[in-house]
Amino acid sequence: MKNLCALFSCIVVMQFGFVASAQNRAIPINEPDQNKPRLFENLPDRIPVTEDALNSLLNAGIGRPASIPLTKETNASFDGEVVSLASKHENKIQSVVIRSEQFNGASLTISKILNDDGSYSYRGRIISFKHGDVYELQNGAEGLALVKRNYYDLVNE
Repeated sequence: MKNLCALFSCIVVMQFGFVASAQNRAIPINEPDQNKPRLFENLPDRIPVTEDALNSLLNAGIGRPASIPLTKETNASFDGEVVSLASKHENKIQSVVIRSEQFNGASLTISKILNDDGSYSYRGRIISFKHGDVYELQNGAEGLALVKRNYYDLVNE
């Protein structure tokens, strides 16, 4: 009985030692930099996009120039070079990445996904890791649109 009590005491002390040492490790956390410069300040918060414009980007070849209109009023567009094309799962997912020349290296990523019911859905964003704003492709009541968001709403560092 005496040995059993000593054994139990040793196990309890070891458990406290393991727990106490685990508490000393700090979790590395990067605080969001809310002072990042805005890349898309001069553009509207919502930019309507057509499926035809997105499909033309998905059909471009690697190394070819590609463009998508951003505003009708000023004829601004996202121009760049196709740096990546991918087609996965028997063409059920098609993706393209376009790197911009005018927006300080921002990238436009678009994915076209074939749903089970035969319809298509689109996902995408325009993002620069050096800036504090991004555009995310969303499907709303009015159709597809690039919607301006805060960088840290999409990315956790």
